[in-house]
Amino acid sequence: MMGADEEFARKLFAGSCDFFWGTGNIRTLPPESLPELAFVGRSNVGKSSLINALTGRKTLARVSQTPGRTREINFFNLGKKLILVDLPGYGYAKASKQLAAEWQSLIFAYLSGRASLKRVLLLIDARRGVMESDQAVMELLDGAAVSYGLVLTKGDELRPLEGQTTLVETAKEAARHTAALQEIHLTSAQSGSGLNELRQSIVKLV
Repeated sequence: MMGADEEFARKLFAGSCDFFWGTGNIRTLPPESLPELAFVGRSNVGKSSLINALTGRKTLARVSQTPGRTREINFFNLGKKLILVDLPGYGYAKASKQLAAEWQSLIFAYLSGRASLKRVLLLIDARRGVMESDQAVMELLDGAAVSYGLVLTKGDELRPLEGQTTLVETAKEAARHTAALQEIHLTSAQSGSGLNELRQSIVKLV
């Protein structure tokens, strides 16, 4: 039998979820209304795939095989209860320095200045663990006092023991940061593992 949070999460993520705004300019963000949950991570970490998997859709968020392709902040209305925000990836080595600086300026301006932003999910590739660029973003969020949870992606590519080791190491890193939540999720957009638990964590923001 489902608990109340689990049932609410199931209904919310099975309901409507629609793209309604995209911008590459911090001055043209949509008006603030519903609570916002932002997804951020390195290029090709699987942000769009995770958003699609959480909402049970295949093409809600565009999935690109080319790292660094997404350059806009994209907003999705989830059941008129919560706004999901897909941020451009960071740390793409082949992007020009100017473009990389522009993208990161956009991301950081949004993360540090959006009153309706209630939580950030920082996605980490489970195969690689927390990298230097991830640590830089964690420090930025610490400084902005924006609470964030860590979500390990591509967990299906790890053996069970490797997954547990990665969880432990990620928890150690999170403990070093003032704004990081201690709740860490190991997920897979391909197999669906960990998604129900992540959905239940998300609905607590609503």
